[in-house]
Amino acid sequence: MKCENCTKKECSKKQKNDDAQSRSVDALSSNDDFEEKNEFHTLADAKILLSDCLACDNCMTSEEGARVFQQNQKELFRILNLNKKCDTSKHKVLAVSICPQSLPYFAAKFNLSVNDAAKRLCGFLKSLGVHYVFDTTIAADFSILESQREFVQRYQRKNQEEHALPMFASACPGWIRYAERVLTNLVTSHICTAKSPQQIMGSLVKGYFARQQNLSPDKIFHVIVAPCYDKKLEALREDFYTALYNSQEVDCVLTSGEIVQIMEQKNVSMKDVTEVAVDSLFGEMKEGDVVRHDGKRSDGYLEHIFKHAAKELFGMDVKEITYKALKNKDFQEVTLEKDGETVLRFAAAYGFRNIQNMVLKLKKGKFLYHFVEVLACPGGCLNGKGQAQTEDGKPDKALLNQMEEVYAAIPVRLPETNVYVQKMYQDWLEGMDSRKVQETLHTKYSAVNQTASSLDIKW
Repeated sequence: MKCENCTKKECSKKQKNDDAQSRSVDALSSNDDFEEKNEFHTLADAKILLSDCLACDNCMTSEEGARVFQQNQKELFRILNLNKKCDTSKHKVLAVSICPQSLPYFAAKFNLSVNDAAKRLCGFLKSLGVHYVFDTTIAADFSILESQREFVQRYQRKNQEEHALPMFASACPGWIRYAERVLTNLVTSHICTAKSPQQIMGSLVKGYFARQQNLSPDKIFHVIVAPCYDKKLEALREDFYTALYNSQEVDCVLTSGEIVQIMEQKNVSMKDVTEVAVDSLFGEMKEGDVVRHDGKRSDGYLEHIFKHAAKELFGMDVKEITYKALKNKDFQEVTLEKDGETVLRFAAAYGFRNIQNMVLKLKKGKFLYHFVEVLACPGGCLNGKGQAQTEDGKPDKALLNQMEEVYAAIPVRLPETNVYVQKMYQDWLEGMDSRKVQETLHTKYSAVNQTASSLDIKW
């Protein structure tokens, strides 16, 4: 059977994945003790279906598959149960970080304001036994700022370095996995090296926050609540692992939908939960109202980088960006003209079909863009398949429209204006141009499996 995302002529992915899932989940479940099985025993095990992400036989090893299936609600409750036992040496500080694109889902689903949804979600998680609940917007601040700086540097080197441009965004793990495992060095050398917000949040929680709390990173169990399944794969990357402490930066990823499953299992509605202010990484203070970045359905890398590049490279202040839709609403471009010449040409490419068309143009040498914001999900991050789906696995268009309205109404905060980010650059990262910035906020992307069939792209 050939799946919708497969790049090969034949694909036996579904049967192999189904068999692997059954074996992996059975093996993992057999290690649970009675107490851990007793609570939430009817929760569905984590499964990544054909239409849920870009991972396939080419992209995911059996070991990765087993570890992905372990990232489910049962893993969260395994830690909660450990914390109830007398052996304090096995206790963990449980921290949950919530992606901004997940909050509109909870707000729309339970008919709440986004600020109420954030506080009630925090209250629910803490009622389970979670110690800290964070907002990942600050991690996106770092990711955007580092992406902006890298783009300007690449643009300035474009005549000296063959692979300086175009630059592709690095925030979407589905796109990154596909690029590394299928598209090879044709694409990977063009990917921005800034870590995604999820993984920068991992560095913040297990680096900065752990130090502030005088905790070893392995004593923190860090969970991300995210809109899509691909982020489970991202959390497993070897470059996001600290061997000294035997600790991943992100230990477990749960989708927004999986959190709702826990609520349903406990027969709890968000409207019944006590509001609790979201925690801050900075001591006893709490987060204020929810804010977001520019961008209709994502963290707005295109808009932020475009405006920054216009200012830094050409001395032009761009207040509003005008998108021009091309073949479809998920492939749009933005241009900047100076003295009658187009000096910047950016694009947003959402969804697998647009990614394929983009790569085809790159292969043919007909690629005109300086930067592309690439997202695997059609419609962007709000449409992640871990939240905006009906029970039969189809997009819930009515819910998605509500989520878009909620997200658009959230006030925008420029990452440059976050005083805590600027303070952390100086106090924790030792300056914006330091080696620690490169080690903490950046990574490298490279081809993993190069085969002749990897480039056999069929549209």
